[in-house]
Amino acid sequence: MFAIAATDIAVDELRLQMMDPAAGGLCVFEGWVRNENEGRTVERLEYEVYEPLAVSEGEKVIAEAKRRFPHLQACCVHRSGLLEIGDCAVWVGVAAPHRDEAFKACRYIIDQIKVKLPIWKKEYYTDGDSGWVNCERCANV
Repeated sequence: MFAIAATDIAVDELRLQMMDPAAGGLCVFEGWVRNENEGRTVERLEYEVYEPLAVSEGEKVIAEAKRRFPHLQACCVHRSGLLEIGDCAVWVGVAAPHRDEAFKACRYIIDQIKVKLPIWKKEYYTDGDSGWVNCERCANV
């Protein structure tokens, strides 16, 4: 399951949805809006999303993770719109029989989401400036 959320991500509800009696554990990644990036003080940020393509590509990433790391449940929700410092911008959860599968699949999903989906991030800085941010580090995944 992959989704785009225009409002706060319901992390507690997502965690409960991942409960599975066959799972030995749940690995979760929560990406939060931080107040600094590359030496600049961030006030808030904004995500623009081409939702139809983001959802279809996100579903493909989840399906690929399931093929690579069998016997798991996986879910990812990414925010759109304006977010404040501390808001959850992206949530990835993977339930698997063993921790190694859960950790690897969770990492795979977040890394692929960052490079494959049409989601753009604009940072607003405390000095009044703003700018679209590229994730060059992610492009080497």
